[in-house]
Amino acid sequence: MNSPLALAPAPVALRVLHVEDSEVDHLMMQALLEQAGLQVTWLRVETLEAFVEALEQDWDAIICDYHLPTASGVDMLRYLREGGQPIPFLLVSGEIGEETAVAAMREGASDYLLKTHLTRLAPALLQAVKAAEAQRQRAAADAALRDSQRQLQALARHLQSRVEAERAAMARELHDDVGSALTALKFDLAWLARHAHDESLVVRAQRASSTLDLAIEASRRLMLNLRPPILQEGLTAALQWLVQQFERQHEALVLRLALPGEAVALDEERALVAYRFVQEALHNVAKHAQAGRVDVEVSQAGGVLTVEVRDDGVGLPPGTLQGLRGLGLRGLQERAAAVGAWVDVSSRTGAGTQLLLSLPLQGAAPMEDADAAWLEEAR
Repeated sequence: MNSPLALAPAPVALRVLHVEDSEVDHLMMQALLEQAGLQVTWLRVETLEAFVEALEQDWDAIICDYHLPTASGVDMLRYLREGGQPIPFLLVSGEIGEETAVAAMREGASDYLLKTHLTRLAPALLQAVKAAEAQRQRAAADAALRDSQRQLQALARHLQSRVEAERAAMARELHDDVGSALTALKFDLAWLARHAHDESLVVRAQRASSTLDLAIEASRRLMLNLRPPILQEGLTAALQWLVQQFERQHEALVLRLALPGEAVALDEERALVAYRFVQEALHNVAKHAQAGRVDVEVSQAGGVLTVEVRDDGVGLPPGTLQGLRGLGLRGLQERAAAVGAWVDVSSRTGAGTQLLLSLPLQGAAPMEDADAAWLEEAR
């Protein structure tokens, strides 16, 4: 006949708090666990006061009688769980009704046993300890996962801020250095055109000036795309400007912009996320969709800003949504996740594509000291 220990490997030692007013019952359970090969260190208490005091120590499990002089076993269990202590709790009684047993299990009891059937005591105790340990490991793993996600979010926000800082620096350089140089060159070409005596030189200078105008406009457009100053006037104004620029460059496309009637109150970081989302989505439409119409709709409700970009283009074949990194969607998702937002994509072949950004209106929580320290160490 197999020993109860075959159910699970026995710990080297168990510390058990026994809430029992009968010395005879205590000795009987002690003998049963010894016969099962368990090494148990016991402490027996009888009252709620002694139970509360004993909880200041560490226990692997609690075995508790139901009928006690000053409180019931369920009272002991309720006190334990209200204190947030996940110690395995086995309820034992000479007689206990089914309703009482069910109520005890709902309160968080690990198991219940009748004193007339204590052959289950050793395996039930081992199972309860094993389940509690598994629960502790799951809780530790969940905590580690949450910590990793928090650190990844902090890193994503840090990287996005660095990217935007680099873009702002490049925009300033384009304006201050490249823009100034191109403007100066245009003045020189105009001087040459005025003072040249050879008509062919005049024509060449004028052609070069026209080409230079294109370069100046391209650098201006690049500068504005890198860091549009109109964002300082708010998301609504920035999106209106972005749509106007897109319409000028893609006259064959019909574009409709729908904005909420009320003002959109967003911090700079979240407004930039929404702006970049629409910017990248329109870029994808122009490059991939072969669309005739694009709708950009912005709405806010329930503390969430929703930005939808929908086209009537060729759509995407089934099974390709998981591989859209080349369309810039991975970057959009990472940028959105950094501020607690999320991006949804839906598409069907021949039925267009829909991109949806859901952005909480409330400002992102400031970076915690632990996150800042972790980022500093990661550098």
